[in-house]
Amino acid sequence: MTLLIIPLFLLELFLSLAVGEEIGFLWTVVWIGVSFIFGMMLLRSSPKAMVGNLEAVKQGKLDLGRFKSASMLHVAGAVLFIIPGVFSDFLGLLALLYTLYLQFIVKITPEQTDNYKKQGDENVIDVEIID
Repeated sequence: MTLLIIPLFLLELFLSLAVGEEIGFLWTVVWIGVSFIFGMMLLRSSPKAMVGNLEAVKQGKLDLGRFKSASMLHVAGAVLFIIPGVFSDFLGLLALLYTLYLQFIVKITPEQTDNYKKQGDENVIDVEIID
């Protein structure tokens, strides 16, 4: 496990130094500050996102596997934005894009539960008598 983490840290360091060299020290500090604030906002909104995902599960628009993926990737994306660095911000952006993709799927998927069926018996023909 440690052998896998070390190359990621080195890649993070290399990319952060390369981007910092291109955009300058001040903009690098601004980037880190803005990504930290954005990550904190996402982390604060994660309970609302989970409740929304639970509502989608309740309506039958989202299965449990996608619920877990959307919820965990929302939190993981927020944490990755809090970690300073270019590579972690890129990974956090990918996680949030996948979460947004799952949310888009939820909005266009029809309900698949019986909670929203029309009331009444399907075997009864409704008629209107006019005198």
